[in-house]
Amino acid sequence: MNEFEKLIEKILNHFVSEAFKDELAMAKKEFFENAGTLDENSEHFESRMAQFYDWYFFTRELKGFGQTPLEACHLVRELRFTPEETDLIEILKKHRHSIFEFIKIKNGDVYIKDLMANKKLIVKQSPYVFGFDPDELFEVRLIPAGDSFIFTRGFCFHPESAKKFILSEVKRHRKDPDLDPDVMMLRLIKMRYKFEQYKHVRPEMIYSNEGKLGI
Repeated sequence: MNEFEKLIEKILNHFVSEAFKDELAMAKKEFFENAGTLDENSEHFESRMAQFYDWYFFTRELKGFGQTPLEACHLVRELRFTPEETDLIEILKKHRHSIFEFIKIKNGDVYIKDLMANKKLIVKQSPYVFGFDPDELFEVRLIPAGDSFIFTRGFCFHPESAKKFILSEVKRHRKDPDLDPDVMMLRLIKMRYKFEQYKHVRPEMIYSNEGKLGI
């Protein structure tokens, strides 16, 4: 576990405690709504929960604060941070959330392209080097680390059959600054869950703006 993961866990432990039981239940309903049953025995359970907690920590505003747990952590008296942790929090606030295209792995470095920013990036000496496919787009958050980045745990890999649709959505959002990319990416995650759930349904019926399956 790296220093960022330790800090995220420290903050999350507070915001998923008993005092936030109702908030957490509400958040899970928002995240998993229309996305199929959350089965603890599923092979995808851990990755789904990693995606949820990334969203809960970085993206979703807490009802009582109007801020995300990352933004609100300094307002909580029970949480105490060292100067080093405070510096790390400021770095976490500069995270990059996007849809990425895998390019290659070379000498332990992962070369990717941020499709929302239309920019190539390198994640140096990444502990995550498996599961990437040049034909699959994926969503994740990147934490700045000098001239490199660190992947968070909440990877969501989309099937090759969804690539054309996702690229069209990315293009639409790049053209219109009023559209919220986070809303789009949450919707794509739900489509991915539907894709897992309905193996008999053609992917283009799931990854679609026609909403035939309620997303």
